[in-house]
Amino acid sequence: MSPNKITTCLWFDSQAEEAAKNYVSVFPNSEITNISHYTSVGQEHHKKEPGSVMIVSFTLNGHPFVALNGGPLYFHTAATSFMIHCADQAEVDHYWNKLGEGGDEQKQACGWLADKWGVSWQIIPDQFMEYMKDKDGEKVKRVLAAMMNMTKMDIEGLKKAYEGEE
Repeated sequence: MSPNKITTCLWFDSQAEEAAKNYVSVFPNSEITNISHYTSVGQEHHKKEPGSVMIVSFTLNGHPFVALNGGPLYFHTAATSFMIHCADQAEVDHYWNKLGEGGDEQKQACGWLADKWGVSWQIIPDQFMEYMKDKDGEKVKRVLAAMMNMTKMDIEGLKKAYEGEE
């Protein structure tokens, strides 16, 4: 039995391999582990050409994923997102820039973005999560107010809000 019992499956029309290659280029400790192809079996249902990519198995920083080319039946929404915890502003900038490339800028706010396939990501500095745990409600309110006015999270701006400098 697999030590990790949960694998995230992402549904794509036909871009599974392109998306998986992009994602593994962004995250450390990541790789494509297998690519499966459609056969003629079930073609009356899946309507995919035999030999075309069906499933791409990959890991992102050790977390297992599969990307399925299932056709245009389902689309990604912000109702499901992936939170990336970042140690510093350089990490925030890296993930924001790489995952946001080609994405819908109208869907960027408060540290959230949708990539060019519509997958939603939350790029969250560890400092923000620490500030949210503070027992001082006024500090938390200031940090939340600052965050609500940010597109990409800015650690220095969050810190200033937390310390009451803004």
